[in-house]
Amino acid sequence: MPQIPDFIADQTLNPGQHGEGPGQEDTALDPASMLHVPAGPDVASGNEEPGAAVARMRQAAALRLAHPRRFRAGQLKGIRRMLEEQADTICAALAADLGKPAVEAMLTEVQPTRSEVDHALLYLTDWMEPESVKVPLAFRPASAKVEARPLGTVLIIGPWNYPVQTLLGPLVAAVAAGNSVVLKPSEKAPATSELIGRLIPQYLDPRAVAVVQGGAEAVQALLAEKFDHIFYTGGERVGRIVYEAAAKQLTPVTLELGGKSPCVVADGRNWPAIARRIAFGKFTNAGQTCVAPDYVLAVGEETQRQLEKHLPKAIEEFYGKDAQQSPDYGRMVSTEHVERTVALLDDALSGGGAVEGAGARASGEGHPPARLVHGGRADVADRFLEPTVVADVSPDSALMEEEIFGPVLPIVRVDTFEEAVEFITARPHPLAAYLFTDKHRYHRAFEERVTAGGMAFDVALLQVGLPTLPFGGVGASGLGAYHGRAGFETFSQLRPALTKTDQVDTLRMVYPPYTWTKRQALKRLL
Repeated sequence: MPQIPDFIADQTLNPGQHGEGPGQEDTALDPASMLHVPAGPDVASGNEEPGAAVARMRQAAALRLAHPRRFRAGQLKGIRRMLEEQADTICAALAADLGKPAVEAMLTEVQPTRSEVDHALLYLTDWMEPESVKVPLAFRPASAKVEARPLGTVLIIGPWNYPVQTLLGPLVAAVAAGNSVVLKPSEKAPATSELIGRLIPQYLDPRAVAVVQGGAEAVQALLAEKFDHIFYTGGERVGRIVYEAAAKQLTPVTLELGGKSPCVVADGRNWPAIARRIAFGKFTNAGQTCVAPDYVLAVGEETQRQLEKHLPKAIEEFYGKDAQQSPDYGRMVSTEHVERTVALLDDALSGGGAVEGAGARASGEGHPPARLVHGGRADVADRFLEPTVVADVSPDSALMEEEIFGPVLPIVRVDTFEEAVEFITARPHPLAAYLFTDKHRYHRAFEERVTAGGMAFDVALLQVGLPTLPFGGVGASGLGAYHGRAGFETFSQLRPALTKTDQVDTLRMVYPPYTWTKRQALKRLL
């Protein structure tokens, strides 16, 4: 039988004894003593059979094991200890899966997750505290409150591009909200998935968190089970499958998808800084970031000229003249993903025909060829694609029809800021939208007219690292949000409650029969 971590066991084996914090009244009979972790290697290795894992987590939810504040705090501290003690091991796994440099792994995976943990620990008591709300005069004397209650058992399905942050970030929110959790890491990041499976039972209470490994079959088996909430991060195609499966059981979902996030550059004073910020946002993780600038809308000829001049300089500043030899540039997740991205690039540069079934190209029609500004070299066997910039990209090219999710940055020239806004609003709502400009009126117009999951001005990518900002999509880019309090509420039922004393029955006025006197009084009162 896997050993429950001592620092958790000391605090949670009798969670009712502490008698502090919301939810303590539910645990006076020590339900933890009724729940056991089965012996065997599956739980310890994080490779449990889906049905068994879900059954255990539902039992934990029924016994309210994870409800007490101290239990939640113990789990959060376990995540933090894991991130601190296993940072080097985690970075090594990310390097094996995605070629992530250690510094980048710390900046984009480990540290943001730890910030989420620290933020949750700081505000957990406040979030759990019932919120009093005003009662109208007609209902008085009475009191009303809204209390965040755990949903029960939740499923978190993680992606491969940020396999630590986008799996453990939602876990932080779900644990803080008092749920039992089934984690499904991505099989496309096998080293990280296997590591997470081993570490979770060591640092978190295995009675309240389970890990299920596997591919599509495991996901299908999990989706056939009953959950109280499903949280999915990944592509739109699988997102639709998750949404459809959840709908059959009326299970609420959070979908973090993606889309083509635009970056409008209207003008600038410090062009080197603008180029560096765009390049950092685009080429971090070899472009495999859901909120990376997917394309640039350059407003005017001068803006395009400056971007073509300074973006290559920024790329060489970051990764040297040969990015393949740079220790600071990652790799794509698979050879197939490299081939797909190269096909999109070739289609843009050739004027059509390189991508089968992509809109106009499928019917034999072409488009004006794009121009290579920087990069373009690929080594499929090494899962390498050079940071690439292409200009004069046709809006009809395959490169502009689907999310690139790779290190290719198209520049599309527009004549006016108004044209840029119309370009964005004519397409599905993106997960992020970026604007670089010195004109405040453009800021206001962008915020007013562009619909996106989130926005950032004069910077890219950083907005997702703030636990104080909700992160989520809108429309085709996602459903629901998390980070900080938003995540806590995503995994909670905000349950209303009304209390009215019966010592004085002030409701007699609304009881039948409705006499003339009552009708007149109710008119004045209501």
